[in-house]
Amino acid sequence: TNGNPTGFWAEELMAPYYVFQEAGFEMTLASPKGGEPPCDPGSKADNFQTAATKKFFADEAALKVLANTVKLADVKMEDFDTVYFPGGHGPMWDLTVDPKCISLIEEFWAADKPVCAVCHAPTIFKSPKGTDGKPLVNGKRVTCFTNSEEAAVGLTEAVPFLVEDMLKANGADFSCGPDWGPHVVVHGKLITGQNPASSEQAAKELVKTVKA
Repeated sequence: TNGNPTGFWAEELMAPYYVFQEAGFEMTLASPKGGEPPCDPGSKADNFQTAATKKFFADEAALKVLANTVKLADVKMEDFDTVYFPGGHGPMWDLTVDPKCISLIEEFWAADKPVCAVCHAPTIFKSPKGTDGKPLVNGKRVTCFTNSEEAAVGLTEAVPFLVEDMLKANGADFSCGPDWGPHVVVHGKLITGQNPASSEQAAKELVKTVKA
């Protein structure tokens, strides 16, 4: 850690939010503590705004949903068809070690329900096991925020581990595209995106998978 505040990355929540809304999905936003989860201040900077983030920050109904997330502990896999995790550096410190998050991922996977994570969010695959008792990502094609992208933002030494290294250590078949470009990997019902630019495409792949 370097003492700077972090949280979820705005675009990675907001772009998929509208993809899911347009697909007719009924959404529930959840976070470890409930209420309004912290948004990485950096993702609110002018140079990181997209059409989706501008729309969301001006959308009173969406902002109300975000301000009133349910507690992750109250989420039951049986009530949902899929789960999506936005990134940002925040999840590396809370969701990665959250027992409820770990068990939920394992439950969704065991129930053959799609699981999607973008950018730093594949950090959540550090501990969950598949039905074979091996790491859930073992032998599966995945991507995430790359070591080179982490180095480019100067946070290699600040993070507890590098997500790319962790996925490889867990036996994943890792791939990536050029830094900052969209790259989405679909392996059955596991969908991962490399970076913020990949979030909308990852959400669209998730919609396709759910509706298949």
